[in-house]
Amino acid sequence: LGVTEKRTGQLSNIVVYDIDNSSPDAPQPSEPTLRIVVDELPRVTVAGFSYLSKYIITGHENGSVAQWDAKTGELLNEVYSHEDGMAVTDLQWSADRTYFLTASKDKTAKLHDTNTMEVLKTYVADTPLNSAAITPEPTNYVILGGGQAAMDVTTTSARQGKFEARFYHKVFEEEVGRVRGHFGPLNYVAVSPDGKCYCSGGEDGYVRVHHFDPPYFDFKFEVEREREARTGAVGY
Repeated sequence: LGVTEKRTGQLSNIVVYDIDNSSPDAPQPSEPTLRIVVDELPRVTVAGFSYLSKYIITGHENGSVAQWDAKTGELLNEVYSHEDGMAVTDLQWSADRTYFLTASKDKTAKLHDTNTMEVLKTYVADTPLNSAAITPEPTNYVILGGGQAAMDVTTTSARQGKFEARFYHKVFEEEVGRVRGHFGPLNYVAVSPDGKCYCSGGEDGYVRVHHFDPPYFDFKFEVEREREARTGAVGY
């Protein structure tokens, strides 16, 4: 799955290629199996497949998020999740791809239901966001990354630039902590599949891998502890 930019009279495209992974030397197709010309919507900035490759979800430069039929290319739904004119900068999935998280320059990240496109949760930051990731269960966090625009980095300190990775509780939408280390905006954050570490890539040229300490896995809100004590369930 790939997207092309709107350049020199060419419209933005969403393209899907079949991959032959039968062997490392297998020839790959030169033409896409599906091409969606995005002529009625603003430029696509991010895209991803949903569960079972049923839908293609795209984020756009005007802050909207769209749902397409992955077989026919038909536009099924479009929602204006973010502030108008504030680009969607990242789109990452839950482990089962039934919901996804978008980040935007409007200083928010939003959790969406894949089928209905409904915004389930909103995480409000104090800086434009470049990336947002979901931690796998049993933890219930989202990690946001961003910071002051790169052109202004040299005129400020790391603290003023807000170059930390921010952790929010996925259900309660509250910020629970920050991790410092970069001295430039965070361009991307990603969590390992087992949830034991995450990495962040920054404008400073560094990729940092952060391993979680045991207290990270033990931390819970009081309501979560009460629920576990009542039912014996782990997670939320």
